[in-house]
Amino acid sequence: MVILDEGCICCLPVGMFIRSGSLEQTLPNKDQLPRIFQANLARLFDRVILPGLEALPFHARLEHGQVETIDQFLDRAAAQVDNYTANEAAKAYALTLAAVFERQLSIWSRATHATASAEVSKPRGFQQHLAACAEQAGINIELDDLGADLIQMFVVANVVRHGEGESCQRLRALAPALWDDGSSDYYDLLTGPPAASEHLRVRKNDLIRYIRATTRFWGLADPLPMAVTNPPYQLD
Repeated sequence: MVILDEGCICCLPVGMFIRSGSLEQTLPNKDQLPRIFQANLARLFDRVILPGLEALPFHARLEHGQVETIDQFLDRAAAQVDNYTANEAAKAYALTLAAVFERQLSIWSRATHATASAEVSKPRGFQQHLAACAEQAGINIELDDLGADLIQMFVVANVVRHGEGESCQRLRALAPALWDDGSSDYYDLLTGPPAASEHLRVRKNDLIRYIRATTRFWGLADPLPMAVTNPPYQLD
């Protein structure tokens, strides 16, 4: 058994205890989950996503036009591949964050089902499920673009998974800033007519918005003392 002094900020796995004065209290599973989810997301971002993204080479501007030597041609081609790969990695990381968060929502809704409305744990689309969970947790997702960022992250994930289609059209309406056809730092490596989904740009600041939204949601849902409701993720 692990006992923590009152006021210690820590992820409390299921079955652990917290001491409040001289009283030992077993924490219900549903009360521990938001803090566990928040910590898991933060570790994933801090240890995997951010280091992985920053380890990839990226060029602020890609050179075009006629070349004079084969070395110059190869250097330009390598730079194009570097930036394309970095964007693919960022899209994959967005998909990962969305998948983990959606799975966490599902686990939390099942854990709260015994004391909540059956509507919370019904199978449904992400946006409806998010709204039901937020209502159950007493979270206003309209404030500070919390819901908008979470929904955008999920639609981005759908576009990354499926490419062209309804989600891509919806995302272009929701977040046109994720496309920049006049950008000088990206070149589509695919041949044939351009596909809008292949020109989706996910940048570091987008991932920061997504990790901040996911960890903030669980901080606001956390009923335990000293919940972290303002995660330390700031845009560059």
